Amino acid sequence: MVDPKERLIFALDVTTIKEAERYVEELDGVVDFFKVGIVLNTITGPSFVRKLIRKGKKVFLDLKFYDIPETVREAVRQVSGLGVDFLTVHAHRQVMDAAVEGKKGTPLKILAVTLITSMDTSDIGDKSPEDIVLYRAGMALECGCDGVVASGRETGMIKKETEGKLLVVCPGIRPKGFSTEDHKRYITPYEAIKAGADYLVVGRPIKNAPSPRSAAISILQEIKDAL
Repeated sequence: MVDPKERLIFALDVTTIKEAERYVEELDGVVDFFKVGIVLNTITGPSFVRKLIRKGKKVFLDLKFYDIPETVREAVRQVSGLGVDFLTVHAHRQVMDAAVEGKKGTPLKILAVTLITSMDTSDIGDKSPEDIVLYRAGMALECGCDGVVASGRETGMIKKETEGKLLVVCPGIRPKGFSTEDHKRYITPYEAIKAGADYLVVGRPIKNAPSPRSAAISILQEIKDAL
């Protein structure tokens, strides 16, 4: 039986080290996997990431690299030396190729961002979100990426089209009753796991709860029920 705790990633979308450390401490024993995004990473640099790893935590470094191949290759090479578990890059073929080359020989997993969950048809013209996500997921597989970041709404299609060869990490997770105004393609934890998601990234539903620990435990129960 898969431990639900292995599937939940808490997004440390905060602006100070003190806040980040408070959440890590409060969620100790409940959440072991933390996402560090561009805001927190800009403030703390790699020192906070190293601190998390020393505490035995897993780290998803969500930096969404997008640059010329040589720059991406070297940046990924540097990240691979930190000991983080996941790193995001944009689903552009040259970027993905360079990222895969940069992490060669290390356990770092490269995740390609297909389409951010705050976007829908009104943002992308005449192509559907599903068409774009499936096309980019196919490219990610061809390039040798380990997985993709995608809405839970497209998870089942990705798993089918790639024969389950890609990890699918789902942001935009919103438990029932929580505000969905910031994500147009949101999904509940239960629905995402049922669709085949490997990991769920949850931020505000835990961070803004009266008891973040209790909110995380509730989401873990949804994951357990779906599994």
